[in-house]
Formats: sequence, structure tokens, C-alpha cells
Amino acid sequence: MDKFVTLTSTVVPLPIENVDTDQIIPARFLKATDKQGFGDHLFADWRYDAAGQPKQDFVLNNPAYRGSILVAGKNFGSGSSREHAAWALAGYGFRVVVSSFFADIFKNNAMNNFVLPVVVSEEFLREVFRSVEDDPDTTLTVDLQAQTITNNATGRSERFAINGYKKECFLQGLDDIDYLLSHQERIEEYEQRATLPY
Repeated sequence: MDKFVTLTSTVVPLPIENVDTDQIIPARFLKATDKQGFGDHLFADWRYDAAGQPKQDFVLNNPAYRGSILVAGKNFGSGSSREHAAWALAGYGFRVVVSSFFADIFKNNAMNNFVLPVVVSEEFLREVFRSVEDDPDTTLTVDLQAQTITNNATGRSERFAINGYKKECFLQGLDDIDYLLSHQERIEEYEQRATLPY
């Protein structure tokens, strides 16, 4: 995976609260067993009409909004634990999702798929929505090393929390298996030194 250190991007605003995983990726698309193509079905019921044509009033179909950061309302990713929701977000091209609250299972699934969930205050979230409404070219900067997110329209920043292990995986571009393999020599040295009780 690509390393994640700092990202500056325009944003896609989705000021809707309580977006659950069935809205992120409807259940009818869960039959596939690999991650390919899930981005095409992200928010499918909001994004397309019954004939499969794009709904012009949905934000992903609005050319004014683009970028690799999704800014969502409070309680994003609630509902079922389907990892496919994270697959769909990553497949569409989002590297970061910003909200004032995430469901824990969704948050972990997102990080396991290199989508960084950034929790901000509700005040900061409202400010970002206002900035993007005023100017769709507004950008945010996410600095993972410093654990800060900055609204470049106002210069205001907030710190965000992240598990130290997951932070290291993002910074190094490693999934869980890659992380273990990166310590293979140390693991083998330990195994050779260890005294087994049997």
C-alpha cells in the first residue's frame, strides 16, 4: 500500500447524519469475495436511479465536488459490520473520511483498508461544511505524523487520535501481514532463543 504521511485535497461533503453501512454499500452487492469494483457501487441507492442513471442531485455526481477526502455527518458507518463499506470507499478513491463520530467496527474496517477515519469536533465539522459550501475548491490537510487536520480556508486545525500501531502501518504503508514480515528477523531470533516449556 502507498504510505500515508500528509494529504492535502479538496473534499466531497456529505452532511447527512447516521449513514449506515447499508447506505454506503447496499446488501445486494455483497456477493463478491474480492475488493474489485466496489467503488462503482458506493452509495448506489443515492447515486443512481432505478434505471442505473446518475441522480444529478447527489454529491458524487456533482462535478463541483471531488477529491480523496469525504466529509460526513455524525455517526458515519453505523449498522452492520460489513467490511465491504470500507472496500467501497477505498475503491472509489477516498483516503480519508472525516466525521464527528464513527461506529467502532466501521472505524477498524476502514483502517484495515487504508482509509483513515479522522474524528473532529462538531464545531470543526460544521465549519468545514460551511467552507466547502462557500467554495468547493476548499482543501483540507491531514498530517498523520502530527495527527492534525487543517481547514485551509480558515487556517483552523484540530488534533485527532489514532491507535499507535495503526498509525505506524499507515506511515509505512504496511498491512498487518506486511508489518509482521517486516519484523521477521526479530521474530526468528526470539524463536531461536526462547526456551519452550515442553
